[in-house]
Amino acid sequence: MNFKLIHCNINITNIEKSVAFYEEALGLHVAAIKKADDDSFQLTYLEDDTHQFQLELTWLKEHPQPYDLGENESHIAFSCDHFQQAYAKHADMGCICYENKAMGIYFIEDPDGYWLEIVPA
Repeated sequence: MNFKLIHCNINITNIEKSVAFYEEALGLHVAAIKKADDDSFQLTYLEDDTHQFQLELTWLKEHPQPYDLGENESHIAFSCDHFQQAYAKHADMGCICYENKAMGIYFIEDPDGYWLEIVPA
């Protein structure tokens, strides 16, 4: 048996705000959208240009309040070939939430409070 990692999910409170953030901050784009017939939820799949993995943003109509992320110890990591340019962009956006200069990494925070690790390629 062979398994292939295809996507991970995070729940969000505002589709437009989240998609705009991921497009601007990380260059992701919408690959697919699935909506419930009764408009109770929407799944928006984002991907990079490699098309190897997707981030599923789940919006639930009956959950407009912020999600409890606990201690926010889980995260999604992104590598970047132009690390210093990415850092400057994220600093300008005001979304850097934690830096570990000794490890050469930093984290940005999305509109719902999820941390995203940025590492050099």
